[in-house]
Amino acid sequence: MTAVHPRLALSDATNSRPAHGPTRLFPRVVPDHEVAFDPSLIIGSTPADTAADTAALLVWGERLASEQPRVLGFPGALDFDFRSLGPLLSVLANNVGDPQSADASNIHAKSHELAIIRFCAELAGTPPHHTYGYVTSGGTEGIERGLELARHQLPHAHLYASDQAHYAVGKISARLGLTLQTVPSQPDGSMAPHQLRDRARAHRMTSPGRGPGAIVLASIGTTFRGAYDNVGELRHAAAAAGDVYIHADAALAGFAAPYLPTQPSWSIADGSDSLSMSGHKFIGLPMPAGVFLARHEAVPSADGAEYVRATDRTWGCSRSGLAVLCLWSALRRLGHEGLGERVRRCLDTAAYAVTQLERVGVRPERHPDGLVVTFDRPAAWVAERWHLACEGQRAHLVAVAHVTRDAIDELCADLTTGSP
Repeated sequence: MTAVHPRLALSDATNSRPAHGPTRLFPRVVPDHEVAFDPSLIIGSTPADTAADTAALLVWGERLASEQPRVLGFPGALDFDFRSLGPLLSVLANNVGDPQSADASNIHAKSHELAIIRFCAELAGTPPHHTYGYVTSGGTEGIERGLELARHQLPHAHLYASDQAHYAVGKISARLGLTLQTVPSQPDGSMAPHQLRDRARAHRMTSPGRGPGAIVLASIGTTFRGAYDNVGELRHAAAAAGDVYIHADAALAGFAAPYLPTQPSWSIADGSDSLSMSGHKFIGLPMPAGVFLARHEAVPSADGAEYVRATDRTWGCSRSGLAVLCLWSALRRLGHEGLGERVRRCLDTAAYAVTQLERVGVRPERHPDGLVVTFDRPAAWVAERWHLACEGQRAHLVAVAHVTRDAIDELCADLTTGSP
């Protein structure tokens, strides 16, 4: 399959929503092909042959597994195996409301969730008792929760995100009614602080009082180029508008950033008010999941419904206890030492990819300590075979844990071949 990662197609000026509906904040994408409807999958009026369906599903899974060594372009680590937890598929674990709040059903995995939040708070350099957090359905939910908190604190602020931010920021800002301004990136792909300062200052000059403030979406590992925005510099620059709220989108790199040699400025300790990480990306899970963290004082108190007997400051309500258990199991197997070693192996793979791609003349680029390597866009059959993400004239690979040197060597061999 050929993948397309649309970038925010925003002007440098304010992108506000007209009265008749939201402005399109990113380019329309025409897929290479539609997903075909399979008549054999119709759910009918009578029970199906369960054994046959199970066999077909297992064949489907085997096909996906056979593709995994060649999935280089997307940030989901595929070196996991949770088959030993198979019996958990026969029970329901429903984490309703806040992790620290018991609920009426008592069929949850909240103790495991609290252990995850404590571990992630340590990664973010903040005391667990000063931190609110929960396990989300993925990175987009975490971004939306963070920006909703920001809007609550700074209702007149604009949202500033770089031209390299995840495309979901556009639709989230439209849902939340935020005015989104795009900030150009620097040559390395990170947000340009001086450009942010200019936009924040301009907004303050047109606003009465002490200033409208600024909401900043910092990308910690940008979607296509893997660059790290500098949270400390962005907070200083955005102060030209008044008070500042920063949400760090650390979907890919949040679990890696604490162990990077360059020690990027990204966490709550570095000045973020909230952040989100994806569990299925750098860590690797059989389902999408993420972690949301915020300074405790940034999250208002909230009540829950009487019948569930739980407080609820989450974005949803019911949350997957199975995802919690899988993420807890993965982090438990790693610990800080294992996670640090995983980061070092991935950095080594990324550096190796740059060397090999240079040898075949496709002009690779990589942000310092980045997990993403971009290079000249190859022929369509190469992009499809290796599941590469492509944008314009460039493609990228993401050096997560299942990506090997052998796979990179095979990719480079295909890059020098004229046909499949």
